[in-house]
Amino acid sequence: MFTKRLPVLAIALIVLASACSSGEDVSNDMSISDGSTTESTSTVMSSSETGVLGFPTTYLGNYTLIDQVFGTEVTVTVTDGIRIIDANSLPNHETGEFPNSGNPNAISAQNASWSFPAEPTWTGTPTDVRITGVALNGVKFEPGTAETITCSSGEILRIEALQGLYNLGFDMNNAHVQPNGEYHYHGISPLLVEALDDDKDLLLLGFAADGHLMVYSKSGSYKSGFSLITDPRTGSDCTPSLRGSETIDLDGTTPDGTYTSDWEYSSESGALDECNGIMIDGTYIYVVTDEYPFIPRCLFGEVNESEAPRMSAGAPGGPPARNRLLDLSTVAANLGVDVDDLRKALDPPPPDLEVAAAQLGVTVDELQEALGPPPR
Repeated sequence: MFTKRLPVLAIALIVLASACSSGEDVSNDMSISDGSTTESTSTVMSSSETGVLGFPTTYLGNYTLIDQVFGTEVTVTVTDGIRIIDANSLPNHETGEFPNSGNPNAISAQNASWSFPAEPTWTGTPTDVRITGVALNGVKFEPGTAETITCSSGEILRIEALQGLYNLGFDMNNAHVQPNGEYHYHGISPLLVEALDDDKDLLLLGFAADGHLMVYSKSGSYKSGFSLITDPRTGSDCTPSLRGSETIDLDGTTPDGTYTSDWEYSSESGALDECNGIMIDGTYIYVVTDEYPFIPRCLFGEVNESEAPRMSAGAPGGPPARNRLLDLSTVAANLGVDVDDLRKALDPPPPDLEVAAAQLGVTVDELQEALGPPPR
């Protein structure tokens, strides 16, 4: 676990070592070292060495990234086929103001650690995940939200992060803050792109939980295969989980991207597969796009579930399943309870699962499994 901040003198020495060996200007406050040995020469972000698909080799092995201005601390170590990422989850770029009107949480440093495969194993079967991966700066990619809209007619729809109806407090990086203070991305961050930018179209952003690389195309050359469904929504007397939101009817309304179930995938609609991935020159990568799903919601490689908890199709926060995103009758049947009792226990949203489970006579784990795990 990465818990200790490097002293300012150590950071200065990293920058100076880089300047002495490569002639770089020492005024840059951000530095990266390859971390291979204590005597290794550090480099700044603009590395001339390239590896797979032309990406800088600096990030493909061991490295440490320190940014004095923004407080970023990341150490990545690759050993025995495992990439260990230890970070304080503070980005290496500006953020918006937090708390704000849509997000009551303040950003704070974390003691975050992830273990991803360094050599991904292709399974051929998409696994739905909650946490897609981690950026090179140690900030996680988590596209889903915890917000829902619950209808008296039985529908529970997941509210999308990047939409125009509900204020979820996002900043200019398509990011906001969880209750524990963890800053995280729900879409592409223009300032992250700027911080990592080079002269190539494909920019390495980070690592997916299955070990494949996550990239961004500055030209937008790779299009998502998702599009809005054409069938009208269903759902009456629907109450959003957000405080201060009014009850509305969804019956007959046109899908516009506000809810996850507004979207559907077709292999004929774009170059990317259902996990927003593509094979380029024999290397499979995931693409973060400007359009839905923005950040991939599933992975085609083998995933350690403890590192990227899975999302069930049709569960809150899971992949699109049209307007049958959560069938309370099915949930009730799986739990062996009456559907009206289930609806009462879950109302008002967001539900208190401990209280709801006690009312229904089931365990919290049983209820959570039936509903599907929401994002953290």
